[in-house]
Amino acid sequence: MPARELIAATTRPLLLGLLAGGESYGYALIQRVKELSGGKLEWTEGMLYPVLHRLEAEGLIEAEWKDGDSGRKRKYYRLTRLGKKAAQHERAQWLSVHETLDALWNLTPA
Repeated sequence: MPARELIAATTRPLLLGLLAGGESYGYALIQRVKELSGGKLEWTEGMLYPVLHRLEAEGLIEAEWKDGDSGRKRKYYRLTRLGKKAAQHERAQWLSVHETLDALWNLTPA
């Protein structure tokens, strides 16, 4: 499991990236991250919802209550126009970090 600080640092770009693919609700976002990471990242509701609320307060996402498949109401989140720009910006930043680390690790023996 990655360090707590790394998980915290990646939550925002992961959420923006996931929501760039379409609207979703909290539990589905948690499951998607687990699936994409091969089980290496396991988010909890306690860490997810504060970040979703911050993104909503920043105007990057908006939420709407809808009936889910089970008939239960679920809060669905989606990117705003500003959120789409933020998702592109986060992607560019993280790709720069990834490329730098990749270059470093290819030069440095493990």
